[in-house]
Amino acid sequence: MIKKNYTSEWIRVLFAIFFIFGIGATFYIFSKELKDEADKVKASNNAIKLVNPAKGSNAQKSILDSLNILKLEYEVAILEKTALSEQLAFEKKNVENLMEIIKASNNPSTIQIKIYRKQLSDLQTALASKVTEIKTLKSQNKNLLTEIETQNVVMYKQKAANDTLISNQKKLESTIKDASKLFLNNFKVVAMKEKKSGKEQETDKAKSADKLKISFSVNGNAIAKTGKRVFYIQVLDQKNTVLGENKLIEFGNDKALVYSFIVAADFQGKPLNVYGVLNSDGNQFKKGTYFVNFFDKQEIMGSASITLE
Repeated sequence: MIKKNYTSEWIRVLFAIFFIFGIGATFYIFSKELKDEADKVKASNNAIKLVNPAKGSNAQKSILDSLNILKLEYEVAILEKTALSEQLAFEKKNVENLMEIIKASNNPSTIQIKIYRKQLSDLQTALASKVTEIKTLKSQNKNLLTEIETQNVVMYKQKAANDTLISNQKKLESTIKDASKLFLNNFKVVAMKEKKSGKEQETDKAKSADKLKISFSVNGNAIAKTGKRVFYIQVLDQKNTVLGENKLIEFGNDKALVYSFIVAADFQGKPLNVYGVLNSDGNQFKKGTYFVNFFDKQEIMGSASITLE
């Protein structure tokens, strides 16, 4: 009986030992599997961490490169100096701001990259729209310039035609004015002595001369103004003193004349002989040469002279 109990006890001990070893082995195996699985997960996470940054970095660089190109395109568009230049400068500033944001972003997530790409696309679309508008404006400006040039050509031709008409009109007026002028000739001056009988006798003696008688002829002119015409006679002595009335007349065009006397004639378009007299009025003529100038208003028409001994 004792032996049987001892054997049973021993069996229970062995069974307990085996049970403990079994639990330990099972726990060891299970722990090892958990550790291996954890190592795999950790390795996988590490692999993801190694892969994603590179992927994010490449996308980030690609967007920045595109933004750099876009910035240059905006700068080129701004150089066109159109009405959109201010808007383009604003959009360019947005590009620069986005570049600064992306540069400051550390390992951007997939969502951030997606947002950046969307903003890049919007900026590219905005530029494309502005470029199209610039082309339209340039086309309109070109058409406008062409129209202006056409109008300028028309105006230039019209001005040239007007200038020609004005020039022709002035030439015609000048021709008519020249054609309507009166031309004087046959200028003469003689000294006269009046006898007691009232008759006049020509003389060349200063002490005998009572008057200087001047004469000239007016050519006929069918288109000249008819009616009373006044001519101014200027007689100068040896000292260039104006004899006679010695009056000043102004013609309203900054021209004036000092004359000795005037003669009037009724001109009717036909040749005409005109006479005038300068009396000594009690003052004896002195020896020497006297010069006589004939004027139609301020314009000198001829001259003559006489020498008294």
